[in-house]
Amino acid sequence: MFKDITGLFASHQLFKDTIQALASEAVSKLGFKPDYVAGIEARGFIIGTALADELGIGFVPIRKAGKLPRDVVSESYELEYGKASIELQRDAMPQGSRVLIADDLLATGGTSSAAEKLIRKQGSKPIGFAFVIALSGFASRNILKLPIFKIVEY
Repeated sequence: MFKDITGLFASHQLFKDTIQALASEAVSKLGFKPDYVAGIEARGFIIGTALADELGIGFVPIRKAGKLPRDVVSESYELEYGKASIELQRDAMPQGSRVLIADDLLATGGTSSAAEKLIRKQGSKPIGFAFVIALSGFASRNILKLPIFKIVEY
């Protein structure tokens, strides 16, 4: 299911309020500030960089396979009709870093689960997920065991 959030990006104030609310909820419920935000390609880059900026921490990109230079760690996951892989640079952040994973939308949880595994492979510690939208009616809550921070649920 596709949800269009481009209007959110077009409104400076609405986007700012959304990012501030996500950051506040994450820090409040976690009880600490993450060391990094990892954004999942592509709209997770937009959400993730803004979230990292709001929190005053670094941002690292999680990209589709073959898009990053240098040594990477990879994680494959199932799609509805096939497989996909995502990657993270091995030296993107110090091992042991506490990482909040950001994306625009949570549906099945497959990509987010792969991102969690990828961060663990890199040697860091995923601590939760931040989404603008979470869709109910999917089994994502059974797949993702870390805290989920969201603005809207459908």
